[in-house]
Amino acid sequence: MSVQRVGLPALTLAVGLVDGFNPCAMWVLLFLLSLLVNLKDRWRILVIAGTFILISGLAYFAFMAAWLNVFLFVGYLRPIQIALGMIAIAVGSIHIKDFFAFHRGFSLSIPEAAKPGIYARTRRIITAENLVGALIGAAVLAVMVNVVELLCTAGLPALYTEILTMQNLPSWQNYAYLALYNVCYMFDDTLMVGMVVITLSRHKLQENQGRWLKLLSGVIITILGGIMIIKPELLV
Repeated sequence: MSVQRVGLPALTLAVGLVDGFNPCAMWVLLFLLSLLVNLKDRWRILVIAGTFILISGLAYFAFMAAWLNVFLFVGYLRPIQIALGMIAIAVGSIHIKDFFAFHRGFSLSIPEAAKPGIYARTRRIITAENLVGALIGAAVLAVMVNVVELLCTAGLPALYTEILTMQNLPSWQNYAYLALYNVCYMFDDTLMVGMVVITLSRHKLQENQGRWLKLLSGVIITILGGIMIIKPELLV
């Protein structure tokens, strides 16, 4: 894999899409949609779920922009690349482990202690007296989930922003690529909302599906981490 060979736009599309298929993020959205479908109101489902996706995307963009600015500030430092690569390999290895031994041993997932709060906030969105209250609740939930999700998602965005830093692009192009990455990241969520709005049916992330998603992201993170350590020039 080489940025020169596949092109930065193609790499952005690929990594953003893979990052989007994250079991942590998908679990919360699917739980929200499973409750919203009871409303039997396509417009309300679309607006509330759409707000959740929009705020999630903006929060993730801000998170990645913070990573980008840190890397731009410290500059091109080989020790940072090695550290990032080692962290990425560790994260990827844990994801791969989850494919073979799901929920056994250490796992990068939403902490059990955080789930009751997520359940409660999600149900309050459904029972809100008016649409404005539901939208505010969806926005707050999106931000909260993005913070809690950092354990699941930190590997790929950190690696991608370091790769972006290595390209020495103008500032506006850096943020344009971050925006493209986030559009790809939210693509699967948008697809799921569209399916629910059209069919008004529930969809649940099965354990087997979650394991395959973990394997896919784990392999990609591990490969990128290895390249970052062994031959970072391939990423320029």
